[in-house]
Amino acid sequence: MDYWLWLPKETPAEGAPLIVFLHGSGERGDDPSVVRKHGPPKLVESMPALQPFIVVSPQCPAGQWWDVEVIKALTDAVVAKFRPNPARLYLTGLSMGGYGTWALAAKYPDFFAAAVPVCGGGDPAQAGRIKDLPLRVYHGAKDEAVPLARSQEMVDALKAAGAADVELIVYPELAHDSWTPTYDDPGLYTWLLTKQRK
Repeated sequence: MDYWLWLPKETPAEGAPLIVFLHGSGERGDDPSVVRKHGPPKLVESMPALQPFIVVSPQCPAGQWWDVEVIKALTDAVVAKFRPNPARLYLTGLSMGGYGTWALAAKYPDFFAAAVPVCGGGDPAQAGRIKDLPLRVYHGAKDEAVPLARSQEMVDALKAAGAADVELIVYPELAHDSWTPTYDDPGLYTWLLTKQRK
């Protein structure tokens, strides 16, 4: 699987934090530069809050869906090569990548320090597996491509499972593009850095 990579100019002794970003369906293909259309890959060169992170953005092949085992293997290879801080590995994605974020977190619940699914959805039956994972969940109230209910049902299931660190952020006037204001907010990356895997 191809991927796009950003490496920070300076790396602390304990290793840089790392963000895995999963794009949406429109960025599938075989040209990794396309993944820079949205999210952290688009913003990292101009946003100081993002620049301390290693950013890895896999590219899903055309006509396919995110394969969580392939993403995990790619992430493991990046971790082995670039040695980020193992306690500060973060996961996020939008739309199809939001679905991928939920699925990857549920498959490997102890790997990431926090996850940020944006306008995606998951399997509420898996909520118990990720109840201890810090989560910020973003969605537009007027989203017709992926209804808000997909995020709401996940958050409800997490809270029912006893999750203490999960927050649903709803943009009342937005449709599917809830990712632009989400990733444009430097506070998101500040929040990520408050989370460490124990």
